[in-house]
Amino acid sequence: MSAVCIVSAQNWKPLFNGTDLTGWETRGGNAEYQVENGVIVGTAVLNSPNTFLCTQNRYSDFILEFDVLLPNHLNSGVQFRSNFENVVKGYQCELDPSPRAFSGGIYDEQRRGWLYPVSLNPDASNAFEMGMWNTIRIECLGPEIRTYVNGKMVSHLVDDMTDEGFIGLQVHSIGEKEKGYQVKWKNIRILTDQVTENRKNPDPTVLQVSYLKNELTEWEKRNGWRLLWDGKSTAGWRGAKLDDFPKSGWSISDGVLTVEATDGGESTGPGDIVTTRMYADFELELEFKITEGANSGIKYYVDPSLNKNQGSAIGCEFQILDDQKHPDAKKGVNGNRTVGSLYDLIAPENLSVPGRSKQFKGIDQWNKARVISKDGKVEHWLNNEKLVEYDRHSQIFRALVAYSKYKVWDNFGQWPEGSILLQDHGNEVSFRSIKIREIN
Repeated sequence: MSAVCIVSAQNWKPLFNGTDLTGWETRGGNAEYQVENGVIVGTAVLNSPNTFLCTQNRYSDFILEFDVLLPNHLNSGVQFRSNFENVVKGYQCELDPSPRAFSGGIYDEQRRGWLYPVSLNPDASNAFEMGMWNTIRIECLGPEIRTYVNGKMVSHLVDDMTDEGFIGLQVHSIGEKEKGYQVKWKNIRILTDQVTENRKNPDPTVLQVSYLKNELTEWEKRNGWRLLWDGKSTAGWRGAKLDDFPKSGWSISDGVLTVEATDGGESTGPGDIVTTRMYADFELELEFKITEGANSGIKYYVDPSLNKNQGSAIGCEFQILDDQKHPDAKKGVNGNRTVGSLYDLIAPENLSVPGRSKQFKGIDQWNKARVISKDGKVEHWLNNEKLVEYDRHSQIFRALVAYSKYKVWDNFGQWPEGSILLQDHGNEVSFRSIKIREIN
């Protein structure tokens, strides 16, 4: 069990008096909230958007605890550090009755979608119990957010988009079959004093996910991460077919590295850029943002000495693409050229939550890419859900290469080390928060 300091009862402030909804107001939709026997009961109604019972007070750093019961299969959640701008926006601790089992995960309502899906911490997926009272704990201190379900740590998020807002109890929009479904809350209390001293010791096995821009957290530093791009200079990078960084065509502004649009061709503009160092086993993470119709890629195990003629440098590629507008999405085999694929070799599918579509956040939105390679085993992740896994030393991989555009390159994808590459494919694409952890 995680240790926690003992806090005297008077330091906790009740957010619900057990009698009425004093201090709360309804926003967003028309769901009904009533108090029954010391319990807040939210009842879903038809033809209503998501509804939130929100505190009139706002909170920044705090520890929030409450008990919640889902008697029906009605999705719900509790907003925190949230704001109302025609709709409720902000962080949500998910309450998920579906087989997906994302309760305790962190969703960004009306903004960026999933920030911490529980597929990142599958051991916590069974912590929430349907038809039973569950105790939820949310700890917010500066940009660090941790969630617990029935004492089990679920999420560990670092994000600095919003540092203050109200708390809101959600009743989700519904279809006909969910009419009258309910959510119940009780024992809602908050601690705003001595938050640092009273947080639980985090479970070291729970992965931390950071959305800080071009900055490492202390957790990342302790776990061997380092920035692969410093957010302001060209240090550590050069043109794939140059000795130095391209003189033009790649721009740096406000912590964002952008390849500028040219003619849509493969490396016909400023050209690809590669790391000056080579990497063997590693975990690579970055954020990318594409414009409409754009094509690009993140390559690894790149040998820049190959293909000094036209076209891109050679290596395994995490495809970046507008699947809806770029024609390359319909080429290849069964989607093996769509976003998140191992380009021209393996199509992406959601391996974290089978049956769920890949979670691309869209055009002009930041998407998080992750590539893990260890002992020949490689994974592609998009927005914290796994899409591709393969063994680059396997017979199956060699067979795939033999029927691909890469068949002309001896031992493609099996070189012991290589550079990391960001591709110029003639369209505007931006990158930031590029970091790597070498695995020894």
